[in-house]
Amino acid sequence: MGFPAAGSPLKAVLWDMDGTIVDTEPYWIAAEHALVEAHGGTWSHDQAVQLVGQSLTFSAGLLQEAGVELEIREIIDTLTAQVVRSVQQQVPWRPGARELLEELHLAGVRCALVTMSEGPLAREVVASLPRPYFEVLVTGDTVSQGKPHPEAYLTAVELLQENDPHLGIHHCVALEDSVPGVAAAVASGVATVAVPHIVPLPDDGSFALWDTLAGRSLGELEALLLQADPTGAAAASAGDARG
Repeated sequence: MGFPAAGSPLKAVLWDMDGTIVDTEPYWIAAEHALVEAHGGTWSHDQAVQLVGQSLTFSAGLLQEAGVELEIREIIDTLTAQVVRSVQQQVPWRPGARELLEELHLAGVRCALVTMSEGPLAREVVASLPRPYFEVLVTGDTVSQGKPHPEAYLTAVELLQENDPHLGIHHCVALEDSVPGVAAAVASGVATVAVPHIVPLPDDGSFALWDTLAGRSLGELEALLLQADPTGAAAASAGDARG
C-alpha cells in the first residue's frame, strides 16, 4: 500500500456495499419474494424497492406486515443466509468499484465498509476481493440505529481515528447508492457521492451525483472534497500533517 500524496485532503473513503460495490439488491429482492411467498403472502416490486438501503430490522418489520410469521431475528437470519449463498455462487460486482478500490489502495487512501448488511455477508464480499482494501467494517449488526441515521458513518470515522487522531469528517468521502444511505452519509457531515442503482435519487444539491463509478478516479474524489470544504480545512490540516 502506498502513501497519500502530500497535501491531499482525502484520507479515507467510506463505502456502502449493497448496490455500490456489489449488485446484491436482486439477491435480496429474490430472498424477500421467496420468504413472503413461503408464508402465503405476496410481495411486489414496489414493496421491495422500499427496503433498498434500509436497516434489516426495518425491512424485517415490513416483511412481517406482508405476512411473514417469524420473529425479526429469524427473518434477518433467513434473508442473510440466502443472500450469502447467492454471493458464494457469484459475486456481482458494480462497474468501476474494484478499479477505484485498487487505485485508492495503491495511493494509500484508507477505506471503510459501511453497510446495513450484517457481518457474515460483508465478510463474504470482502473475502472475494483481491486485496485487503477495507481497514474498517461497520455492519448493520454493530450499530444500534441503521441508515438513514448517521450512526454507521460516524462510527466508521471514529474507528479510523484510532490510527490517525488527525483524521476528521472533512477528510472523508462516502459512496452510496440509496436514499437511506445518502441521507445517512449527508447527515454525518461526510462529503457524499450518490451513484444511483435500483432507485433514482433526486439531486437536491447536498451530494454529488454520478451515473457510475466506472472511469472515476482518486483525483475526482479529491476535487469533490475540496469543493465540499470551502474553508480549506481538510487541505490545510493535510498539509500540516505531512508537510
